Amino acid sequence: MILFPVAVFAFKTPAQSRYSFRRKNNNDLLWTDGVITMKLRLRTAAAVVLAGLLLAGCDQKGSDAKHIKVGVINGAEQDVAEVAKKVAKEKYGLDVELVGFSGSLLPNESTNAGDLDANVFQHRPFLEQDNKAHNYRLVAVGNTFVFPMAGYSRKIKSVAELKDGATIAIPNDPTNLGRALLLLQQEKLITLKAGTGLLPTAVDITDNPHHLKIMELEGAQLPRVIDDPKVDVAIISTTYLQQTGLSPVRDGIFIEDKNSPYVNIIVTREDNKDAENVKAFIHSYQSPEVAKAAETIFNGGAVPGW
Repeated sequence: MILFPVAVFAFKTPAQSRYSFRRKNNNDLLWTDGVITMKLRLRTAAAVVLAGLLLAGCDQKGSDAKHIKVGVINGAEQDVAEVAKKVAKEKYGLDVELVGFSGSLLPNESTNAGDLDANVFQHRPFLEQDNKAHNYRLVAVGNTFVFPMAGYSRKIKSVAELKDGATIAIPNDPTNLGRALLLLQQEKLITLKAGTGLLPTAVDITDNPHHLKIMELEGAQLPRVIDDPKVDVAIISTTYLQQTGLSPVRDGIFIEDKNSPYVNIIVTREDNKDAENVKAFIHSYQSPEVAKAAETIFNGGAVPGW
């Protein structure tokens, strides 16, 4: 708390006293009357305020070591983070404040701005793309889980049943869009231009023998379109599956192989990567309790990446 000095004045009425007011120099103000003479030194006042701010900053730094604000995606990932929150309190005395988001657009912006201390929702390719696009200074400080991406359908049970001209719904953010296209290529449904790496787009499709129609949607919308009669297959990250009860291993008609580079990560600002609260949160998340909870919450669709 910053305490500012307060002065209380008692003045005679105009009939009782006369007031004189003059500037002594650029920084000093001399104010006199028959009762009070007060000299306000503006530089001194500024120094007092600055000292208060510095003291408050020191106090805040101390409290931050036992508190951390973490951004997560609403739903299953937040449920897992709640377990990490409990572990953090019990083992490290760390108070974790979770902030839920409905999509992937804002957590990095909020972390970079300092509104969050860290976030847990993305894989490295997504972070690299977001850093480049927005000049963020964010870094990965720990792995969480690999959430395999898979194709789901209410109409077919295998890739062999997919008809020409079928509509495939995929995520629209650059990294998961590329991830979905690579999965389609893995299943030999399309061919991508060589050298596109982990971030291909629809324009990089060089061969589409089944004339598949690609529908790009926000990731959180994909579980709902599985039941859309216009959609044949939806390619969904495990992150968004909790509301459906689906499991990538059990229900996916095709799934990423075990060598996927898309392990999810804990992210913070570059200047915050060595903070004690961040280190404690990493240890809390990478715990047997969290791994066990994720196994249940994601129906076997979360593979520990640490």
